[in-house]
Amino acid sequence: MLYNILAPLASTAAIFASLTHALPAPTQTEDKRVPTTTVVTAQGTVIGAVGVVENFAGIPFAQAPVGNLRLRPPQRLNTSYGTLDATGLGPACPQMFFSTGGDLFTSAIGSLTNLPLLQVATDQTEDCLTMRVQRPVGTKPDAKLPVLFWIFGGGFELGSPQMYDGAPLLSEAVPQGKPFILVSVNYRVGAFGFMGGKEVLADGAANLGLLDQRMGLEWVQDNIADFGGDPEKVTIWGESAGAMSVFDQMALYDGDNTYKGKKLFRAAIMNSGSLVPTDPVDCPRSQDIYDTVVREAGCTHASDTLQCLRETPYDKFLHAANSVPGILSYTSMALSYLPRPDGVALRQSPEILARDGKYAAVPMIIGNQEDEGTMFSLFQANVTTTAELVDYLWTNFFPALDRSVVAGLVATYDPSPAAGSPYNTGLLNAVYPQFKRLAAILGDMSFVMTRRIFLSHALSLHPDIPAWSYLSSFDYGTPVLGTVHASDVLQVYFSLVPNPLTNYMKSYYIDFVVDMDPNAGLDSAMRAWPRYEGQGGEMMQFWAGGRTNLLSDDFRNASYAYLKAHAEVLHL
Repeated sequence: MLYNILAPLASTAAIFASLTHALPAPTQTEDKRVPTTTVVTAQGTVIGAVGVVENFAGIPFAQAPVGNLRLRPPQRLNTSYGTLDATGLGPACPQMFFSTGGDLFTSAIGSLTNLPLLQVATDQTEDCLTMRVQRPVGTKPDAKLPVLFWIFGGGFELGSPQMYDGAPLLSEAVPQGKPFILVSVNYRVGAFGFMGGKEVLADGAANLGLLDQRMGLEWVQDNIADFGGDPEKVTIWGESAGAMSVFDQMALYDGDNTYKGKKLFRAAIMNSGSLVPTDPVDCPRSQDIYDTVVREAGCTHASDTLQCLRETPYDKFLHAANSVPGILSYTSMALSYLPRPDGVALRQSPEILARDGKYAAVPMIIGNQEDEGTMFSLFQANVTTTAELVDYLWTNFFPALDRSVVAGLVATYDPSPAAGSPYNTGLLNAVYPQFKRLAAILGDMSFVMTRRIFLSHALSLHPDIPAWSYLSSFDYGTPVLGTVHASDVLQVYFSLVPNPLTNYMKSYYIDFVVDMDPNAGLDSAMRAWPRYEGQGGEMMQFWAGGRTNLLSDDFRNASYAYLKAHAEVLHL
């Protein structure tokens, strides 16, 4: 069975490898001979590198979260760093690339694929709370350019700004007469940023990664004008866990997105992610994860286990933190680490905050890849019958519920492989009997239908605030994976293969960042992107080669209705 899965996956990986090996080399390098530019801020002088764009990386915005500051909220950096060499790529926070308890199949996936989600960051260190700023060459301090604030994805387990070079996007904006500044925030991931458990909750150490992101947004307000940016024109943008973080930033403190009396952002872009219904920080699942990490770190008998984790040597703590299931494992999207309600910053589960209007409502672009769930359904080859599928979801995702609730969800999905994901591929790609059905369910409950649920609340509460939605199908026909989760990053961020679609998508995004309307610079070859309005509103569907069409957001309505009706119990 393992060979039957790996064989088609290998061919699929080869397709993606041919693309991702062509990822543009980072615009800036560690080579000190590159031309430099200087920006003076209140905390010191920052030296950046000049290439296709001007790059300033590794700018600290908080004290190093090391020693007794490990597993604590970020502490604002109030001291000068003098003259800072920011010509490199900056550090990455400690990563959970794969669980240290991963199996052979998980390791094979890591060696076969090279999507941004699966890339290993270099220069990993706990001293990682830094910003990366990229701007057009020659930007003046008084330019007052709009700002795009990027939050990377990676299942709340991995990722860093160094993986994402904004040069292709910035280079497209300048000729259009719409320059802007791209800012990327580094935040703690895995156990370092999203540890749960009653001990964490009592200590006020929950959702540290979200607090890192929030402090990064505050850094932009305090400093971006020195780089030529306008702090009143910030758009927050994220993909996957980054998109979920965008919603969380909208919903933190019941929607209070102000700092020093001003708004931290004016618009939002969410690629493949929005609200994620979750149980509290001290729920049984989180407590099990915490107890496992404590045991693996040798802290079980400590009088204060959380303090023991703070004092554990870095390598030992990292291994313990990564000893629990990772996103690319059998438990899949039942994540070990993710934002959870803590009653203080994230005060309730996100779907409740959305329903009650306790979020900062701003113009937004929000959408999905057609086959969001395929990547996360490669590890469950023993799931061969409907009963086994129900049991898999029940035991790994919703063990506190009555099994009948999970069975009801599964019943809304056609059991025929022809109906599953990757969609519209008939009986092909069924690498095990329930693969395509599971891929459909995981994609919907984690990404596609949560987007629709959020939009339904947003339109009901704020009908005058515009939203634009999309579904990407540009990798239709890719074996096994289809238009897989995270593939849009290759199109929009990296611009790997020049084609009309990439140019159109970048133009829509640039117009939205600058004018808060993706149609502001529409040319004759581009389709007008309608606002999402009403139940099952129209969304843009993107295909390879630049083809687009409008799609009514009413597919799989029975599954949507079930997920919405049970959103407050179907919690991770």
